[in-house]
Amino acid sequence: MELRGTMVDIRREPYSDDAESLSARLSSSLNRAAPKSPSEALQPENVPPPPPRSRAVRHPVVVFFNFLLTVAVVGVVALGGGMFAAKMQFERDSALDQARTINIQRGTGLTDIADQLYEDGIISSKWLFVAGVVLNRQQSSIKFGEYLIPAHASMQNIMEALVTGRGILYEIGIPEGLTTQQIVARLNAEDILVGEITATPPEGALLPETYKFTRGDTRDSVLARMQRERDRILADVWARRAPDLPVSTPEELVILASVVEKETALADERTRVAAVFINRLGLNMRLQSDPTVIYGLFGGAGKPPGFMLRRADLEDASPYNTYVINGLPPGPIANPGRASLEAVANPSRTRDLFFVADGSGGHAFAETYEEHLKNVARWRDIQANSGAAAAAEAAAPAEAAPAPDAAMDQPMALTPAEPGDAADPEGAAGQ
Repeated sequence: MELRGTMVDIRREPYSDDAESLSARLSSSLNRAAPKSPSEALQPENVPPPPPRSRAVRHPVVVFFNFLLTVAVVGVVALGGGMFAAKMQFERDSALDQARTINIQRGTGLTDIADQLYEDGIISSKWLFVAGVVLNRQQSSIKFGEYLIPAHASMQNIMEALVTGRGILYEIGIPEGLTTQQIVARLNAEDILVGEITATPPEGALLPETYKFTRGDTRDSVLARMQRERDRILADVWARRAPDLPVSTPEELVILASVVEKETALADERTRVAAVFINRLGLNMRLQSDPTVIYGLFGGAGKPPGFMLRRADLEDASPYNTYVINGLPPGPIANPGRASLEAVANPSRTRDLFFVADGSGGHAFAETYEEHLKNVARWRDIQANSGAAAAAEAAAPAEAAPAPDAAMDQPMALTPAEPGDAADPEGAAGQ
């Protein structure tokens, strides 16, 4: 089909605006004067001047606030840089060339602590130390005590040590078998501890052990720890006791454990010594233990040096004299250790009723009185030989060093009587 009419190039319609723009630019360039020289051709066209500044920008208030903003920005940058440098100094190893000891007294303030550290040459700046502690919010967490500051410790290390309380630890060893009076005397003699003991605990209420403490700890606090440990151990031991024991309360277990503690210091003998007393209680036999007689004579003060038990002492009318009374004494005669508590709670399964010293630091055990008499005779022979050896040593030339009397600290053997009742005149320990 043939189309009639005017032919229109529709491809040019979208570009009509561009064409007009190009035409305008050409017309503008034709109106410009032609350059007179090549150098003039290189010169740019004249650019119209910028619009005039707003009067609001030039207002004094705006200028003042712009100044304040500039100062604030510079101050923040400077403060940030200063804090970063101070933080690095606070965390940097110090020039301290050797370990130092510092004692922080109770109630000392942060500034005074910083002064003390600075005067002792431990820190380089007391104000930086104060600032670091405050910024870390630890000023109220510093603990008193004695601290060992290691060489090259940073201020942060020192702060952490004071906050965590990692001070110098001391220790005091309390041997098993001491009376409460003797333990209190040891605490009073420890000059690193402070304060008076306000109340003396009852006999048997303390657990002999090695206890650690720091300078400035009170004697009452250490004593309280001994009581808590005794209660904790006793509860554990009592819960695991043998079911057929002739002791009905934890307190009775402590009483008998104190007797066992004073009778032997050998670990492998404790359960067997405990069995002797358990067997005697089960047969309604008197315990006949020498340490109970000594406690009845001297109480918590303990046996005086050089004291030797005599037959007359065994007849002393003391409530603790187990040669006279039946059953257990009215209270503990010492503070037993855990091993003795365990021994009474779970004694050896023997039928032993007697024991006597065997000359080697231990004891000879026996089930019958006849066997026990043989052990006593053997012990007396040992004593006689020791006495002869001591006499021969005493008669030796003066330049020879005298030997100690081997029988001096051994229990005294008495002449046995004929067995007439359940009580053993030689005693459970051969006394």
